[in-house]
Amino acid sequence: MFDFITNLIDTMGAFGVGIVMFLENVFPPIPSELIMPLAGFNAAEGKLSLAAVFLWGTAGSVLGAYLWYEIGRRVGRERLQRFIGQYGVWLTLSQDDIRRAIDWFDRHDKAATFFGRMIPGVRTLISVPAGISGMGLVRFLIYTTAGSALWNVALIASGFLLQANYERVVDYLNPITNLIIGAIVIAYVYRVIRQIRERRHT
Repeated sequence: MFDFITNLIDTMGAFGVGIVMFLENVFPPIPSELIMPLAGFNAAEGKLSLAAVFLWGTAGSVLGAYLWYEIGRRVGRERLQRFIGQYGVWLTLSQDDIRRAIDWFDRHDKAATFFGRMIPGVRTLISVPAGISGMGLVRFLIYTTAGSALWNVALIASGFLLQANYERVVDYLNPITNLIIGAIVIAYVYRVIRQIRERRHT
């Protein structure tokens, strides 16, 4: 995974950072915690523009978040509940999970959108209840952009400030990333099996 990210950024520069950040928001196993520090390190080395890395990375994040917002808006609460009732086991979600998530979002919409952009595993899915709940697009984009920009600044700065020390970390990142993805797959399979067993006993 890390090799794929590195090659794309080396080939396409800051625009490649935007592409990978978009994909990170569509496919959560690609972690921004790897992408943006690497981009910051490349900027420190003079290979990329710091401003371009920030702008393209944030644009990719916001565009990916908007995709999920639009899916939530078009699907709507009722159709989502029906879908989860039929296929939720494969998403390891129940209708109660969806109801609780939407109710919670309705109470904390602005804060959830802003801070959710900085929480791994949450920043992708937080856009769905925003769309379902009918949060205005302008408000959504403001809080999503602000949260994404702040998170990206922190990650870019970490890679920029590490500089020479970052090369020592790189050798460990690819196997660690693969282990994380493997752990996510194992956890997913476990949750699916558990939900199937629970449904059989209800």
